[in-house]
This record gives sequence, C-alpha cells and structure tokens, in this order.
Amino acid sequence: MRIHFIAIGGSAMHNMAIAMKLKGNNVTGSDDEINEPSRSRLDKHGLLPAQMGWYPEKITADIDEVILGMHAREDNPELVRARELGLRIFSYPEYLYEQSKDKTRIVIGGSHGKTSITAMILHVMKQCNVDTDYMVGAQLEGFETMVKVTAEAKYIVLEGDEYLASPIDRRPKFHLYHPNIALLSGIAWDHINVFPTFDIYVEQFRKFIDLIEPRSNGENGVLVYCEEDAVLKSIAPQHGNNIDRKPYGVPAHVIRNGVTYLLRDGKEIPLLIFGEHNLMNLTGARYVCNAIGIPDEQFDSTIQSFKGAARRLELVLKKDSFNCYKDFAHSPSKLKATTAAVKQQFPDRHVVACMELHTFSSLTAEFLKEYNGAMNTADEAYVYFNPHTIAHKKLPPITMEQVRAAFARPDLKVSTDSAALMNELQAKNWNNSVLLFMTSGNFDGVDFAEVARSLHT
Repeated sequence: MRIHFIAIGGSAMHNMAIAMKLKGNNVTGSDDEINEPSRSRLDKHGLLPAQMGWYPEKITADIDEVILGMHAREDNPELVRARELGLRIFSYPEYLYEQSKDKTRIVIGGSHGKTSITAMILHVMKQCNVDTDYMVGAQLEGFETMVKVTAEAKYIVLEGDEYLASPIDRRPKFHLYHPNIALLSGIAWDHINVFPTFDIYVEQFRKFIDLIEPRSNGENGVLVYCEEDAVLKSIAPQHGNNIDRKPYGVPAHVIRNGVTYLLRDGKEIPLLIFGEHNLMNLTGARYVCNAIGIPDEQFDSTIQSFKGAARRLELVLKKDSFNCYKDFAHSPSKLKATTAAVKQQFPDRHVVACMELHTFSSLTAEFLKEYNGAMNTADEAYVYFNPHTIAHKKLPPITMEQVRAAFARPDLKVSTDSAALMNELQAKNWNNSVLLFMTSGNFDGVDFAEVARSLHT
C-alpha cells in the first residue's frame, strides 16, 4: 500500500506513520513544522520530509490512502488535491479502526487518567507475554513507539480521546473505535471550544457506551467504569446494549515511609506509583486485564514494576529530604487529584505546587471558575500563564486578579514571567519539601531537571 500522511509530525500521526512503514507499506508525509521528538523519530525511519510545507503536486492518483492529522486545516492544499482525485481519506482514529476491525478492541476513555490506565494495561500484557497492538498518548518505557499495528496481534489497546477526529470529521475520536472492552475513568468538563456546555460534553460519553460491541467469541461487551465519579455512576447503568458492567473505586491500601502498598487477600503489594487517582486507575486496569483472561495474581506480580507513563507524576529528582515531580495535569479535576496525591504521599513535607494555564479551555475566562479550590491541598501554590499564548490562541486577555479569584485561594501567587518564577523558586529552602510542576506545556522552555538540581536543599 502507498500511504500519505498530511501533518505527519503530530505525536500520534508520526507514530502511526512509523507503524505503517514497519508493517511493510510505502509511506510518505508532509508538514509545515515538525518538532522533537517527532523529527528525530521520523528521520530514523527515513520518513522525515525533505522540505517543510504542503506540496499538492505530490498527491497523485497512485496513493491508496491519505491519513489526515488534526494540525491540518480544511483548506490544506494537499487535502484539497486528494479530494479532487477522489482518494480514500481517513482521520487517524478512523484508520486505527480500519486496521483493527478483526481484533478485540480495548478502548480507555475518560476526562483524566487515560494514558496512565492504558500504560498500566500494556505493561501487564507485555510482562504476561500477551501480544497486542496499541495506541497510547505518551512514550512508555520498554515500548519503541506510541503506536503498534500488526497483522498478528489478537488485541489492540487504544487510548480513547474525546477530542475531534480531524478537521473534516467532527466526531469525537473515541466514537470511531467501537470497543469490545471499554473503560471510563471519569467525566470532568473539558474542550469547551468544541463542547460549549457540560451536558453536550457528557452526551459524548453516553454515545460512547452505546457503541460498545460484543466480543468476537460472542460474549457481551464489557464496560469498566469508576463509580467514584457521580456522573459516570449515573449514566453507566442507563446506556449500552447487552454489556457487562464492572464498577471500581479506591482499593484498600496503606502508605508507609513514602511507599504505597495495596492490601489484597492478606498480602501487601508494594507499588512504585501513588495517589488515590492512580490506585483507582490501577483497579480499572486490573478489571480490563481480567476481561482478557489475566488473573489477579499475575496482575499483582507484574504491576509492582510499573513506574508510570511519561509526565504522569514523573519523578524528576529525589534527594534525602526533597522530591520534584512533573505531571501533565492541567484541567481542574487533574490538578485536584495530583496535588492531593502528593500531599497524601508526603504528609509531613512542605508541598509546593506550580501549574501552568496553557490549554484553550484553561485560558478562557468563562472556564477559569472551574479551578475553584483545585490546588488547596498544596501548602504553597503558584499559577503561571503567558499572555502571548492567549493572544496566539486568539482569546480575550485574562488578568492575574481573575486567576487569583478563580482559584479562590488568597495566598495564591500568580506570575506571567517564567524566568522570574523560576528565580523565586530557586531562592527558597527546599529541605523537607516536594516541588510539583503541572502543565501540558513546559512553562515556556523550562528544563525541569535543571531547575530541580539548582534548588537550595
């Protein structure tokens, strides 16, 4: 097959391109800008475009399939040419379904925890020698790429994002996968530029449950869901046809000397991860693994070595009396869960939480009020945002006073100068402390490891 990727540099797109080449296809692609790590990975596999930009003359009738990334616009010159020629055009989630129609599709959805739960399941399946294809939203230790698609694997594990599939397909990505086994971790309003009300957002999850299909062996489809989430607890029993439901919550556990232990069947199972949200994620992952025949004993023995996905409560630096973590948390529910997890794990340490308002939703004045109390469990809290990012996203400006009022924490420190914020952190004494960075960006180019090493401890 000859396959062309429009906007090949995206995090999911470049991994899909590599997977398709490894499957033996003739793969080409284009983009107007490709950053690391996509650039190096594409170059390694001979897929880096020779020149940046869009070249409609390269779209010819002998191309079998065109994969369209979200970064491309509807008037993209290559897309226009592909439509003129009547070529088969797919969004990447649509194409993933095409590649997995004959497999058992395991789809992990929810407003938070998707990457972590997907990573846990893949870690256990790999340790148990269960061959599977996959698509996950972060680089995982022991996995070369974020996408694997083969002819042989019986299963595929997919991180099911609710954002739009492509510029010409306005369906949520996870609606296109038609899961046989599905997990939903929770529902907290996000992507307000696409789902302007909470009800519209929740409706996407109702539809997702209704799309669960029976397994290939004729058994019912499966829905694993977090019953700690009030909205999910309400809608999960009301939707889905001929599916088995498996609710989960926080498992029994204990924390001793900074280590979390699961308590099950009279045993203590030490973990490298921590936080109630991660313990719930782990329980959901266990139920999914049970559904494909992996018993609890195998799950427990393999999950002990799981370190977490990249940027999901990732340990940056550890000293005798100081730990630094970075986390992808950016929405209100994620901030609340991550901050609470760190304080619960280190109750006797001074916890300093720093978050960056970076996404479209978080930089919207209307949505800011959702952050009320989101960082209250931290002993000290900082919020950073860059006014230039707001202007780039073509949003109305917000003020430092608006941010402080939204978080409803009088002692909250708000900054619009990343360098000044880092200098302020470096001037503090960090003995018996934890520093937590939370962002879907990087505080405008901050090297978190370098900052952590430079702190006075």
